[in-house]
Order: sequence, then structure tokens, then C-alpha cells
Amino acid sequence: MADRRRYVRLLGAAAPFLLLAGMASGQGFKDLERQVVEKTLPNGLKVVLLPRPSAPVISMVTYADVGGVDENQNATGLAHIFEHMAFKGTTTIGTTDYAKESEAMKREDQAFLALRAERLRRPKPDEAKLKQLEAALKQAEDEAGRYVVPNEIGEIIEREGGQGLNAFTSFDQTVYHYSLPSNKLELWATIEAERFSHPVLREFYKEKDVIMEEKRMGQSQPTYRLLDDFMPVAFKASMYRSFVIGHISDLRGISRDDAKAWFAKYYGARNLTTVIVGDVDPATALPMLERTLGRIPPGEKPGPVITEEPPQRAEKRITMEDPSQPLVFIAYHKPAITDPDNAVYDAITDVLAEGRSTRMYKALVKEKKVALATGAFTELGQKYPGLFMFYAVPNKGRTNAECEAAIYEVIEDLKARPVTADELEALKAKEKAKFLDSIDSNMGMAMSLAFAQNLEGDWRETFRDLDKIDAVTPADIQRVAVRTFVKSNRTVGTIETVTEKPAQGPAAK
Repeated sequence: MADRRRYVRLLGAAAPFLLLAGMASGQGFKDLERQVVEKTLPNGLKVVLLPRPSAPVISMVTYADVGGVDENQNATGLAHIFEHMAFKGTTTIGTTDYAKESEAMKREDQAFLALRAERLRRPKPDEAKLKQLEAALKQAEDEAGRYVVPNEIGEIIEREGGQGLNAFTSFDQTVYHYSLPSNKLELWATIEAERFSHPVLREFYKEKDVIMEEKRMGQSQPTYRLLDDFMPVAFKASMYRSFVIGHISDLRGISRDDAKAWFAKYYGARNLTTVIVGDVDPATALPMLERTLGRIPPGEKPGPVITEEPPQRAEKRITMEDPSQPLVFIAYHKPAITDPDNAVYDAITDVLAEGRSTRMYKALVKEKKVALATGAFTELGQKYPGLFMFYAVPNKGRTNAECEAAIYEVIEDLKARPVTADELEALKAKEKAKFLDSIDSNMGMAMSLAFAQNLEGDWRETFRDLDKIDAVTPADIQRVAVRTFVKSNRTVGTIETVTEKPAQGPAAK
């Protein structure tokens, strides 16, 4: 009875509304929570299963508790690089002859290290020698490539009915996910065990070129460029300051051995969580998962990041001149997702900026007409203290300064005037609807459980979110707004429109 689709079949068109009421009362969530089965395998890998047998499909998430925040100088982008590498295969998948391929990759690594050494030569490299070394690396890459079976993991999964094979890397995590027919669970577990026990980082240097091209394409977008420069201004110490994809110079210099060391540190079983939601029987699945996923080496659970972002003492500002649409970002430091007031920040987002009925939209778009669009988000860093960011796109003939001033008026009004009972009721209904929609699918529920387990320390927090939303009061919103939205805690970034693109400083080569 806990599966939403089962409610829909039984109750017809009224089901979504009755489900919302039932879940909000807590009874529906208690029933659903009781169905979750968890087990920590002997190697330390956490497994969370939620049976939803309404259709013969399963969705699987493997959550690696590592992201851009765990990187260091000289190695930004490593988390994202390894995400790509996890699809390249193993000693048995993706190769025609691993023994010969391994020897070829060693020669490839030697060629790269020679090239890197010359690139880093001071006062400057020998250009003729660089060309020779680049040609040698290309030859070594081609030799190693003779043994590669491209995308064999993807082809196996697609052939067996898999859907949505993908992954993503963020500041706080690296997540691998896809869905399969439920009778293919052992296939998934076998492949997952192989690629996180015996990954082969084949086509490594070619794939780095692909990632560097991703970075360049991103930098062709003005908003991306602003955010890329904005983060290191907003953060003084935290590695949230480094955009996840990394710096071009670091990407160019990272070796395959660097990525292997990253894998050895962060991809032990103790740092992984697997969540499976759908047509899964825990009684038969758990022994099989222990035989397969239990082969992943345990490793050690890395400790938390030591560096803490110090309190900001003064407002910071960054202005980017560009022949594009003007834009303003206004960010304030906020606590991590585990802070008791996290639900209050979500409530503030709903009151001020989530939709056309909110205070910012009414003030900036409808009434003053200074903005074409406005909004807010709080996901720029969750595991550690991050940012609460507002944004606005000025209307034609209006300016960033006008939008900025109008946003501050809305914020000051929130501090001075508590939200009304109607506003609070509406925001709670909106948050509940968004949350229920997010867990409606098997994959959405799997993601929610994985994120709760790793960011909040317990998958059960998924089922406590509605209680946290219900507990928010107008006084909470006012208190948090007064504490957070102060000038000294603020970073402002703008794109100011110019007729010609300004000249750029010297770029890394």
C-alpha cells in the first residue's frame, strides 16, 4: 500500500491528493520505511533495499562519498575524471588482450610523463621537443587503443534491457545509476563489483582531452564563466571554491597513476553505498550481493575535509564584462545540510523565489518589472557549509543594480514581516508535493535514500523530511533570515553588458 502507483490503481483520480494527505500524516511514510532493508556487507559496503514489486524493474544507485570538495591543488577535476573512467571497463571487459594492453598502457604513461616534464620545464619548454613528445604520446595512445573494445559495459547493459546508464559528479558525491529488468540484478551486481574492484583506466589521456573540451565548451557560456570565477571569490578556504570539472592546467597534468591513487583512496567498499529500489526480494538478493559486491576491497573510510571555511568578514564583489545578457548572483554562506535549520532554508526559498506567486517574483517581475526572471537555490555545497544564492536577469532597459536593490528590499521585508499563515501553508504544501514527486519513481527514491545515508548519515532521514517541513514556523524563518542575510556574509557577482568582449589575460598553455 505504500507504493504511490498502487494507491493510484486503487483510488483513481483522487489518489494523488489522498496520498499527499496520508504521507503528510506520517502513516504512509511509516509503512514505507518499514519495508526498507539494510545491511552492511563484511567488506563495509552499505546496501539499502526497498521492495516495490509493482513492475518487474529495478533501479540501482552506487554512491561514492567523494566529490570535488575532496580535491587538492594540482589535482582539481580528479573526481570527475574517475567518473568517466568507471565506464571504461575492467581487466575482462573492454579489452581484446589485457596483458598486451597493459604493457602498451605502461609505454603510454611513460610518454605522457616525459611530455609533462617538458611542459613544466622552466623558464620555458623546448617547442621542438614538445612536438616530438606529443607525437610519441599519440603513437603510444594508438598502440594501446588497438586492444580496446569501446563502450563494452554500456553495450552489455543496453543489450540486457538497461535504461538510463549514467553518472554525475558534484561538489559532494559521485553517483552511478541505471535501471534494469529485475531478473538482471545479478548481472548488475557482477559488473558493479568488477568495475569497482578491477577498473582499467584505458583511453585515459584521450578521455582527459574530452573532459578539457567539456570545460572549454562550458566556458563559452557567460553564466558558466561567471560562476567559475564567482565560487573562488565566495569561498576563501573550502574546496567548494573550485568548480567540479577542474582547472585546465590540472586536467592537462594529471596522470593515470594520479587517478589510480584517487580510486585506491576513495573507492573502497567502506566509502560506497548501494541502493536498489523496485522488484527486489531482500531474502534472495542479499546473499547474492554479498557474493558479488562483497568482493570489492574494503579500503578505509576517508576522514572528513579538515579545512573549514572561516566566517566572512566583508562583502565581496565580482564583475564580469561581456557582450551578453546581464545577470546578478547574490550569495550568502549557510550551514551544511545537517544543520537543524536546513528545512528553514528550504522554506525561505519557497517563500521568496520558488514560482510565480513568491515575493521576489511579484516584486521584481510583476510589480517593478525590473527583472525577466528571478529565483534562488541552496545546493551549492551540502555536506559542508555552502551557499544560499539568489539570482535575477534584468528586464530590457533595466540594470543589475536595480535588480540587486529590489532583492535586498524583499529580504529586508522578510526580516521585518513574518510570513503569513497562508504563505506558510502554501509553502509546506509545495514542499510536500515536490518531495513526494521526487520519490515517486524507483530511481528518485533510490537517489533520496542514497543522499540521506551519505549527506545526513542515515537513509531514514528521507522519511523525516516532511516532519521537518511541518515543524517550520514564521519565527524560524524570520530568525534565520536575520542571521544569514547580512552584508558582511554576502558575495555579489554580475555580468555587465558591453558591446565588445574584453581582452583576456594570458591563458595557460
